[in-house]
Amino acid sequence: MQLHRTLLVAGLSLSPTATGAQQVPDTAFVPRVGAPAYASGEGPRVVIDGAHANFHTVDGRYSPFAKLVSRDGYRVSGSREPFSDAMLASVDVLVIANALNARNANDNWVLPTPSAFTDDEITAVRKWVNAGGALLLIADHMPFGGAAENLGAAFGIQWLNGFAFDARQNGNYRYSRSEGIHRHPIFSGRAGKSERVDSLVAFTGSAFWIPEANGSAPLLTVPADTRVVMPRVAWQFGDSVASLPGKGLLQAAALRVAKGRIVAAGEAAMFSAQRAGAQGENLMGFNAPTAPQNAQFALNVLHWLSGLLPAR
Repeated sequence: MQLHRTLLVAGLSLSPTATGAQQVPDTAFVPRVGAPAYASGEGPRVVIDGAHANFHTVDGRYSPFAKLVSRDGYRVSGSREPFSDAMLASVDVLVIANALNARNANDNWVLPTPSAFTDDEITAVRKWVNAGGALLLIADHMPFGGAAENLGAAFGIQWLNGFAFDARQNGNYRYSRSEGIHRHPIFSGRAGKSERVDSLVAFTGSAFWIPEANGSAPLLTVPADTRVVMPRVAWQFGDSVASLPGKGLLQAAALRVAKGRIVAAGEAAMFSAQRAGAQGENLMGFNAPTAPQNAQFALNVLHWLSGLLPAR
């Protein structure tokens, strides 16, 4: 997602409809993969969820992500089937990006934000991960954090249904090795390849917490001065809106769960290439000049989920 900087500073509001209408995939983006992990079309099957009123889908705002990982050899498709044992049986990596309950579809980004997933679906995903499945779970700012809360909780992730803002950058976080990025194989890449990631940019998202004893490893810690602002309506802020201190909260983490692996992320645009603004002048994600390593980070995440990188 993108933050219009004047929002938090001036206490203005922007309708979610306007935000969604202006945010489109950058179809001109051409991903570059230096050393594909797999021969074309021979890699693991990556399925991008489209069954849960997702803001990001394989043929929509996540088409640049699909294009990138396809060039790395992965077999990518979308799915509009609810999660079940049968649906997940042929999936190697499941990508869920900004799912919503039907109540919050069509830009109705107002509390309450019920779970995007039924209890049966959550049980099926948990069973599948325990048996060796790999999950990339992405839940952006409110209402997406609330919609993912129950699924995250099944793996010990405690998502906050708000906007993660800091005093200096107002949500557009610039992570580096010295500020926010943790030591993990995802940031080193495959041995002998030029896949090291030293900096990342996130474009306004959420934050979450995971107990250290939960088999998890932090990837990105939000700045210490972050506050998670929790409005009743997305993008409507003011002095009366509740907020929580964000010190120690995460915006990305890697988890080992039984035989499976999970990467949880609190920001979606960093995994795609999008344009926003009346003329598409605002670039977010792989295409942003300020984020030259975001695409490599996305590939490294897939490599870790696929078992090409060490667990820790």
